[in-house]
Amino acid sequence: MRSDNVKCGMQQAPHRSLFNALGLTEEELSKPLVGIVCSYNEIVPGHMNLDKIAQAVKLGVAAAGGTPIMFPAIAVCDGIAMGHIGMKYSLVTRDLIADSTEAMAMAHQFDALVMIPNCDKNVPGLLMAAARVNVPTVFVSGGPMLAGHVQGHKTSLSSMFEAVGSYAAGTMTEEDVKDFECNACPTCGSCSGMYTANSMNCLTEALGMGLPGNGTIPAVYSERIKLAKHAGMAVMEMYRKDIRPRDIITKDAIMNALTVDMALGCSTNSMLHIPAIAHEIGFDFDIELANEVSARTPNLCHLAPAGPTYMEDLNEAGGVYAVINQLCEKGLINESCMTVTGKTIGEAVKGHVNKNSEVIRTMDNPYSKTGGLAVLKGNLAPDGSVVKRSAVVSEMMQHEGPARVFECEEDAIDAIKGGKIVAGDVVVIRYEGPKGGPGMREMLNPTSAIAGMGLGSTVALITDGRFSGASRGASIGHVSPEAAVGGPIALVKEGDIIAIDIEACTLNLKVSDEELAKRKAEWKPREPKVTTGYLARYARLVTSGNRGAVLE
Repeated sequence: MRSDNVKCGMQQAPHRSLFNALGLTEEELSKPLVGIVCSYNEIVPGHMNLDKIAQAVKLGVAAAGGTPIMFPAIAVCDGIAMGHIGMKYSLVTRDLIADSTEAMAMAHQFDALVMIPNCDKNVPGLLMAAARVNVPTVFVSGGPMLAGHVQGHKTSLSSMFEAVGSYAAGTMTEEDVKDFECNACPTCGSCSGMYTANSMNCLTEALGMGLPGNGTIPAVYSERIKLAKHAGMAVMEMYRKDIRPRDIITKDAIMNALTVDMALGCSTNSMLHIPAIAHEIGFDFDIELANEVSARTPNLCHLAPAGPTYMEDLNEAGGVYAVINQLCEKGLINESCMTVTGKTIGEAVKGHVNKNSEVIRTMDNPYSKTGGLAVLKGNLAPDGSVVKRSAVVSEMMQHEGPARVFECEEDAIDAIKGGKIVAGDVVVIRYEGPKGGPGMREMLNPTSAIAGMGLGSTVALITDGRFSGASRGASIGHVSPEAAVGGPIALVKEGDIIAIDIEACTLNLKVSDEELAKRKAEWKPREPKVTTGYLARYARLVTSGNRGAVLE
């Protein structure tokens, strides 16, 4: 056992004295030590139930012959962090989570790990750590929130943000907003649409690192507790068979996850996290792979914000495995990839049928023949940009309009809510990238304001920052290179015409090469917005959005 390094021999007598201080018995120390990485806290709705999940996991581990020992991981609530300086601290926690989990796992020589994440950066951060530490590991999330109910309709957090825009437009009263406020988020769990947290928890199943139901069983269902117990049992089986994360998270498994991403219509943030996870196994993931996979993968699901269905509906329809099973039948999945079930993904999904073709479309009746995401390139984004194609209305798939340029998110929101943005405009928000932000803030507030003001089918938004999975419309993020390093987005002037063609995967500024070269020669780097603390260190080390904003 790896934990023998801290348990066995005369040299380890001091170590054993510290285990005695923990109240561990000789019987417990004779078994494999399993680290339970629990992201429980009392500020994130998706994490307030993780103490229950952790206790269930510990029971499963103990029942299967291991000794469970819990330690924490941090998590930020993106919704609470939205629209202020706190959002600069969201993406950056992904690397803090990976680093701190690696440190704890290596320092204490655990034989295996069970990761208990739930929300946006917590899931990929722990996946990155799992690949680094490479001891038998199983993931079990806290599960999604149930959908809210407002005026007889299901709803979610994205509707809540859009209600604020509607109030600014005068189409909703303060009482209407209060109705959303009190009823949009009715339970604990990750927010109920196919936002980033649920996207990553579903993709954990597709990668093979989570048991079936990990991404979809609602947080408040007792089935979630059973899943957690089975996760504890499963990690002990993996330990006995010596199945490790790098046996599971392979290049082929990552391509499977990207295929499932396209079918589900996941958050654009997956195009930051998939490259970062790939980076941990030495796979140099090019985001243009998304277009290749999209071209052959139909979009089968339109969960909120793209459509009227929610995670609870996907769960009842058969979950992620039902989607994968359909993809397998058309030869779109590498079925030989290993999973934490002890079976290959092809074996594991057999028998998981689609129980509702309105929630999970059949392969011959997809929402679109191409996947949910697209990578756009052109002279405005030479290294790429990302859009959630499945959440864009048809009339905005091609669009040309004048640039309305803003140097930060707050200025753009003021202009949108002040009625200064009109139909046809292309809102450009720059200096919000990984270095320029720093921290690559999400832009849910401006996208929600655009939708709430009734401009969702006529106005586009482009940024070197990123979007929440709750964003919808022609919202194009991750523009690379970013403004802070002199990317073309830094050279856009008010009134320049921007041409967007999502079908053709192009994003162009209709300005001559000569004019762009002249502007580039005149451009000067801006002083950093933050010069001290973690954000300053992050800004110095972080790469661009097209590379997953990994640290180097």
